[in-house]
Amino acid sequence: MSKRVPGLIKRPKAGGGFEWHIDKRIKNHGRLCDSTGTDDEEKAAAYLTKRLEEIRSAKVFGIRPRKTFREAATKYLTDFAHKPGISRAATALKDMDKFIGDKWIDQIHNETFKSYIEARQKPSAGLKGKKLRKGLAIGTINRNLGVARRILRLCERLWRDEDTGISWLAHAPLIQLLDDSNARTAYPISWAEQDLFFGKLTEHLRDMAEFDVNTGLRDQELCGLQWDWEHRVPELDAPGIKRSVFVLPAVKNKNRQARVVVLNDPAQAIIERKRGQHPVYVFTWTNDNGVRNRTGRMRNSGWVNARNRAAEAYPAVFGKEAPPGFRDLRAHDLRHTFGRRLRSAGVSKEDRKDLLGHKSRDVTTDYSAGELMNLIRAANLLVRSKDSPTLTVLRLVA
Repeated sequence: MSKRVPGLIKRPKAGGGFEWHIDKRIKNHGRLCDSTGTDDEEKAAAYLTKRLEEIRSAKVFGIRPRKTFREAATKYLTDFAHKPGISRAATALKDMDKFIGDKWIDQIHNETFKSYIEARQKPSAGLKGKKLRKGLAIGTINRNLGVARRILRLCERLWRDEDTGISWLAHAPLIQLLDDSNARTAYPISWAEQDLFFGKLTEHLRDMAEFDVNTGLRDQELCGLQWDWEHRVPELDAPGIKRSVFVLPAVKNKNRQARVVVLNDPAQAIIERKRGQHPVYVFTWTNDNGVRNRTGRMRNSGWVNARNRAAEAYPAVFGKEAPPGFRDLRAHDLRHTFGRRLRSAGVSKEDRKDLLGHKSRDVTTDYSAGELMNLIRAANLLVRSKDSPTLTVLRLVA
């Protein structure tokens, strides 16, 4: 181009070279900053002209300015940074970005996601020298699509242009999720399966698993359990047992409600064994350098290896092959086991909600010593004895 276009500046790219960026003040609008995505000055100038026309049209005629999905995704992550699960949403959006990030939101429809779905269902190459990684499960793909659907609905119903008040999108498209009729169901384990699997776990994972089937904590609640959240309840002490409960802050709970974690006798005993091992976290492990760290997640390589060994030993113990649910046992299945055992023991639905930390308007925010004692008695119904429920589960197979 023979003449420099005002408002275009060169900016270096991370991998070398440069691209043109827009940095221009517009009367009655403000500052416009945007990347043109090109190092060609003519194309950059054309893009600037287009953006200026969009702004002018929106002001004069009320025409909706166009936004890319990447712009919408960035706004979503910014506006909802405080929400639980936002890190998972960020991972999903990063995974979809190269497929739909540059597309205008008014051009996105159900078929737009076809290439993403096909790519993610196929095995992908791992790191150098590693075997192929499995494709994403249907449930994972559907969760990612669900994030995109929510963003497009926000573009239609909530987000509006600051100057015109017009929504970002006239109508959000219908995005159809994949059929997940073969989705994995919960697998609560029996006492005998618990003995087999827990016997294969390392000590720190075994303590966590034992604590989980006695409290029903979610994986991240369990891994992030802190000593500062413990509260002594001396009026509930029993011979040889000093009672305490943990109060999970609302910001740490999935449902954004503070939750009381009631400890039955086995859970209280585990807490006493862990006391003094770490200044912050209850459940930790010691690395090869002798440093004790927080356990990041239960389903780690130690969990998977123990699960594989337990599945191999299953036929010798039970006289049949290990069921698919046992071979793919998840940490969350221990929470289901806790809930199923409570129901089997005759614990009321209201008490089960309290013990499991389910979101409910009926869950109280204050507990008297008597109410806590009632919940401890309910949780102690799960203490294994000759009188405890055997939890024989009839598993229906389609």
